[in-house]
Amino acid sequence: MTGERVMVIGGGLAGCEAAWRLARAGVGVDLFEMKPVKFSPAHTSALLAELVCSNSLRSNEIESAVGLLKEEMRRLGSLIMEAADFCQVPAGKALAVDRERFAAFITARIEARPEVRLRREEVTSLDPERLTVMAGGPLVSEPLAEALAGLIGPEHLHFYDAISPIVTAESIDPARVFQQSRYDETGEGDYLNCPLSQEEYSRFLEALGEADRVEPRAFEDERYFEGCLPIEVMAGRGPETLRFGPMKPVGLTDPATGQRPYAVVQLRRENAAGTLFNLVGFQTRMKRPDQDRVFRLIPALARAEFARYGSIHRNTFIHGPRHLNAHLQLLKAPRILLAGQITGVEGYVESAAMGILAGENAARLAMGRRLVSPPPTTAHGALVTHLTDPTPRDFQPANVNFGLFPPPPRLPKKNRKAFLARRALADLASWLLELAEA
Repeated sequence: MTGERVMVIGGGLAGCEAAWRLARAGVGVDLFEMKPVKFSPAHTSALLAELVCSNSLRSNEIESAVGLLKEEMRRLGSLIMEAADFCQVPAGKALAVDRERFAAFITARIEARPEVRLRREEVTSLDPERLTVMAGGPLVSEPLAEALAGLIGPEHLHFYDAISPIVTAESIDPARVFQQSRYDETGEGDYLNCPLSQEEYSRFLEALGEADRVEPRAFEDERYFEGCLPIEVMAGRGPETLRFGPMKPVGLTDPATGQRPYAVVQLRRENAAGTLFNLVGFQTRMKRPDQDRVFRLIPALARAEFARYGSIHRNTFIHGPRHLNAHLQLLKAPRILLAGQITGVEGYVESAAMGILAGENAARLAMGRRLVSPPPTTAHGALVTHLTDPTPRDFQPANVNFGLFPPPPRLPKKNRKAFLARRALADLASWLLELAEA
């Protein structure tokens, strides 16, 4: 083992991946997990890598972005994927696991590594001089969150997501939108505007009122900021509320009619490539099937393909583009690396993937080797690009999706995902060869 031991904070999926990566590189690890000394409001088991929500890791098909990410993780030696494949239960095209066997499998593998010392105690401070991987989940303990805020500034640490849906650019009907910023008389403007007639607006409101919502979990306090209310809450305040809020048409003129629309939904570019657009101000607690149904009542989005659904939920994450580099180091404290949901990714698989990358670079720091970052054409690299890309005005967490990848050449839509998957795995293979030499 190398002389310097690395501190890994958190025994969830990301922390276990980071510790596993370090141990396989021959680097000593002190893995801190506060359970069972102290439990978060969502945890009940003393085992590592406890799945607190669904037991599904989502699609296992390689032509889905998350399926591709899982395949990349397998090729990178992921402990989480080894456990998931061993403990899977029937779930159609998804990869779901027996959560007790899954957590027990990972705990046993971690405890068996001589490089890892598992320490059951809470960490309440961060030492910028100590080589550390902070693998925080959505419910990071308050003292540790305060320690992180002390390093980056409390205004850049968030505790609640208010996320608007994102649609792919190619699924927006170009005949039903116009490009214009509010009150702009010249130029194309920064927004795509989706106009609705009075009848279309009324139909949208009716469907919105009938939609099923995700109930807040026991540890979530359903108190919203006035500036980011769920659209269904706004709609419940009266039929005109949305027309004076996120759907206000003032300052806009539809060139198809020469008139101001009755109501409008604005779409804002989400990435530099222009492959993704978000529905401005449309954060919601609607269930995903209802989001599909309701948002497709917006005429321009009748065939919308959702790269991310809207949500509002408890989550601790930093403003990645301001504070992380491509190696997952804190810019203000480069001996501290972040992994897990605190980086700004969403989901079990994405969190674990960031654990692999943070563990790889922490091991390289311990051994004095060159730091690395995966190609942006891979699923891992696409997530890193999301975490470090300053283009979006308002950074929000995201699951992996093909809209985060560099766009493919012009291909029929049915061939694009297969192309992106092939390109990603080919580029990952080349990167793996570089890792051995770097």
